[in-house]
Amino acid sequence: MSKRRQNNAEQRARILEAAQALFSERGVEDVTMADVAAEAGVARSTVFNHFGSKHALMNGITERVRAVYADLLDQALADRTTPTPALIRALFEFMGMGIENSRRFYRAVFREMTKLSVGLDEGGPAEATRQAANDRLFKLIARGQARGDLSRDHMPEDLTEVFDSLVNGTITHWLYDDSSEPLSARMVRTADIFLGPIATKDLSTYADASPVFQADLEFESPVDEDAN
Repeated sequence: MSKRRQNNAEQRARILEAAQALFSERGVEDVTMADVAAEAGVARSTVFNHFGSKHALMNGITERVRAVYADLLDQALADRTTPTPALIRALFEFMGMGIENSRRFYRAVFREMTKLSVGLDEGGPAEATRQAANDRLFKLIARGQARGDLSRDHMPEDLTEVFDSLVNGTITHWLYDDSSEPLSARMVRTADIFLGPIATKDLSTYADASPVFQADLEFESPVDEDAN
């Protein structure tokens, strides 16, 4: 990578990190591009050179989060020994822990991310990253069916959509309606609801199978709940 391209990549990353911090603190609507520029230590024109609008900036953040999720799925696909139900349960739990530790950030941006990801707000690249992640999830589920870990009573396309809906619904409810218990615990229960009808063995069989994923889903330092 040339020095100029490296500098541009570092600038872009710094702008995204500044936006994430400000969105966590104030919410998306109350942050201007000038605020992001000041936080990132760059000129306002530099922010617009990288991101032509706040919409584009939000798209960049969504791509960033989705890329981490896609990496988790790559790790699950690379694991050829852990049973598929255990991998799926671990995915739910790991996502829950990451969001718990960045609750302010996700609470500020999750609805906007969802709109972008499903193309309801002209998501563009963010929608593409969502599709790339769902392609990986489809492969994981189809592999589980081929292995005999998961029932073939349902098409993998349908199971992929159900997985996505359950994850987004559980996270949304926890962020905006009821955070009285850890999200990770709620996500594990949701995983068991998903897996119950399709796992070919009793879920207790997988209690000791705990794959460890290496990824950073945290976008802020842990804070006291009273500060949210």
